[in-house]
Amino acid sequence: MITDYLQSLWNELLHKSTSWWVMVGIVGQLFFGARYIVQWIASERQGRSVIPNSFWQLSLAGSLILLVYAIHIADPVFFLANLFTGLIFSRNIMLIRREKRPSREA
Repeated sequence: MITDYLQSLWNELLHKSTSWWVMVGIVGQLFFGARYIVQWIASERQGRSVIPNSFWQLSLAGSLILLVYAIHIADPVFFLANLFTGLIFSRNIMLIRREKRPSREA
């Protein structure tokens, strides 16, 4: 029974994925999901939990792509979920850049 459901879901996904807009949504979700893999690899390399700048960059890219997709499908919940996250991700990128800038107090 569950396999029938998963099979029909997979068939529906393949059928819908021919739509350009569905592909945009999938790409946005892949960007957004890839940030977890990037964070996991960076943490494993350092032996502690870290959040690399690329995590925030992938977050911003994925969020913006998903926001465009949410606007296209006119989904208010999906739209609101991605509206403000881009601001937060942008702010974190700005803070990291400011931290890496050399100090002018010399």
